[in-house]
Amino acid sequence: MNTIASLCEELKQKRKPRVGRLDKPVAFWSEPDRFNDEIINAFVIILKTKGCSWASESGCSMCGYFNDSAFVDISDDDLLSQFNTAMQSYRDEPVVKIFTSGSFFDTNEISKNVRDKIFTDLSDKTKKTAVESRPEYIKKEILDELAVSLSTMLLEVGIGLESSNDDIREKHVNKGFTFQEYKDSSKLLKSYNHLIKTYVLVKPPFLSEQQAIKDCINTIEQVKDITDTISLNPTNVQKGTLVQYLWNRRYYRPPWLWSVIEILRQGSSITKKRLQCDVAGGGSIRGAHNCKNCDKLALNTIRHFSLSQNPNDLDNIECNCKKQWEDQLSLEQISFGSLIDMQRGLIP
Repeated sequence: MNTIASLCEELKQKRKPRVGRLDKPVAFWSEPDRFNDEIINAFVIILKTKGCSWASESGCSMCGYFNDSAFVDISDDDLLSQFNTAMQSYRDEPVVKIFTSGSFFDTNEISKNVRDKIFTDLSDKTKKTAVESRPEYIKKEILDELAVSLSTMLLEVGIGLESSNDDIREKHVNKGFTFQEYKDSSKLLKSYNHLIKTYVLVKPPFLSEQQAIKDCINTIEQVKDITDTISLNPTNVQKGTLVQYLWNRRYYRPPWLWSVIEILRQGSSITKKRLQCDVAGGGSIRGAHNCKNCDKLALNTIRHFSLSQNPNDLDNIECNCKKQWEDQLSLEQISFGSLIDMQRGLIP
């Protein structure tokens, strides 16, 4: 096990599994989304599961979703009860997104029985269902089984690639799979006419702001002919992670929202595929942020572009802190940190 993997594993030792009621989902809600070039509402369900198998080994350097995992076996009846509880609030949204702490195709997390019943139920209700999986669980036998329950419903599978650079993915993220494995699993999904969403991490640990922007642009270039949707995930500081360990010691700052906007601007000129971003924890010191004067406007700008896909929407924001972001890009090779954070008095 490499050094970063060992540290990720060590930091999780203090985790406290959230067992609680295993028959109730973590959360569910309806939110605006884009489908077939139209803005619609999508229904989102977060299921409480045993947890990500990779997180049980060592896990990714930025991912704290294990904090919502039970880390105990959850029965099929309880998982289906979670799904049915959430679906009581379903209001005929054409898209349903189902998230877990790990992979929907990992049979140690979601059994074939649960998977089949969920897809069979949704195939009569929705136009598209979106799930997530690591590449190692995307197998021909599973996709063959799905063909029976999907009917005419579209299936979108999200893969957390994070970066097309194998060195960054291994030594900065501890992702546990290669770019080639991502490409192979994507090719398999395409052979079944399934849709692919690729998650790209904005600013993994140990990258400067400028390096992070360049890595995202390079990754968009590398995956544009493979995926149907590219979703930027700006790193936020989650409990029990390597990122929090660095952040507590002032060795890490979450990305600037200016960086996210710049990646979206450059990315939209590279690909015509859907390019989007959902900024978790945006505007807070633990999430992607600019300054208190423009955080809200920056987040609204990113959100609006993600729905409209119009690059001109990215130009509707100006703030004095943009110059400080530009200065940081120029100076960060000889200095570290964010002047705007110190001005806000928010450095931990």
